[in-house]
Amino acid sequence: MVSRFESKVAVITGATSGIGAAVARRIAAEGGAVVLGARGKEAGDRMAEEIRAAGGRAVFVPTDVTVEADVARLTSAAVDEFGRLDVAFNNAGAVNAFGPVQDIDESGWRADLELNLTAVYYGLRQQVPAMLASGGGAILNNASNLGMVGMASVAPYTAAKHGVVGLTKAVALENAEQSIRVNALVSGAVDTPAFRNSMGATPEGEAAIAALHPMGRIAKPEEVAAFCAYLLSDEASFITGAALAADGGFTAR
Repeated sequence: MVSRFESKVAVITGATSGIGAAVARRIAAEGGAVVLGARGKEAGDRMAEEIRAAGGRAVFVPTDVTVEADVARLTSAAVDEFGRLDVAFNNAGAVNAFGPVQDIDESGWRADLELNLTAVYYGLRQQVPAMLASGGGAILNNASNLGMVGMASVAPYTAAKHGVVGLTKAVALENAEQSIRVNALVSGAVDTPAFRNSMGATPEGEAAIAALHPMGRIAKPEEVAAFCAYLLSDEASFITGAALAADGGFTAR
């Protein structure tokens, strides 16, 4: 394994499962210190201990990304524990409201925007100043494939993820001369616990979702994590303000 993150410190939200956990493991394996944010303390402590047992550096901070004070505490932990912040992956998100737009009430609308868009704003608001103090860095926001295309019955989530792409571009432009890169991840379906508890709960459901991807399958978290690690590393030093796909061809249609 290369050591692209040696001496770097990363903050990751949604870090205890799925893509977030895979990215945390990848960055730690490449020499980075990881500050893990998620709501579940038991899972977070277990994840941090797993990374430390493998020789990595990790701390867990209980974090509800819809609460700005929590996000501020997560960011501060990177500086307090490891002295700086170089990398951030704003990954936490989920669908809360399902159905046609006329059947989704205001609470469902607000829940999806708060978790999937406002939470990213909170992250950027805290991470950018910390990275400026460290001399620069790289931020990746998880916009999913629905940041680029529409899908029926999940209008609030789709609107929020489209907003993540726009927010990413604006903040990238604001910081392009400050050595801070900001990009958006466009991911297709990934074999995560969330997927297995929803659309992929049955063989028929998994097959239906896989068929939406031209490659005919869903991704492994490690495949997406490898792409994320590249975008967050110095190897991607001339990439900013972009929405980049690791989606099995989903958005190419």
